[in-house]
Amino acid sequence: MKPANSAVIELRDLHLRTDIGTYSPEDTRPDFHILDLTLGISVDQILIMKDGMAYVFDYDPLVLEIDRLAADVHYETQERLVTRIADACAAHDAVQHIEISLKKSPVRAGSGSLGVRLTLDENAIKALREQAHRVKIQDMVR
Repeated sequence: MKPANSAVIELRDLHLRTDIGTYSPEDTRPDFHILDLTLGISVDQILIMKDGMAYVFDYDPLVLEIDRLAADVHYETQERLVTRIADACAAHDAVQHIEISLKKSPVRAGSGSLGVRLTLDENAIKALREQAHRVKIQDMVR
């Protein structure tokens, strides 16, 4: 079987300014949280015949939104921030596949990293978009 054509945008090692978790005085507090993000998009948005932003996925607004979400509130869990990042990615119709990894470090005694990873295919992204649409309609009715 031949491999399918694919195109991805990769964001690696982005240090997020965020506040996640609840810690006692004896606990190790993480110094940083690192985001890795892979977005599957159409091959046509990377294999382009003309140079110009009109032909590609403009990821800058998404990166700004991720920065905003990270700093927006205190999070109890990494999972909640990952969920909000997934929603932000799914809001872009060009996104066909999402992989998010969020890690904190250190975990114990100045070493280690601990994180969560989420992978969403086209069907899961479609479900996220439909859920966001339903919530938007409910908010308008209220």
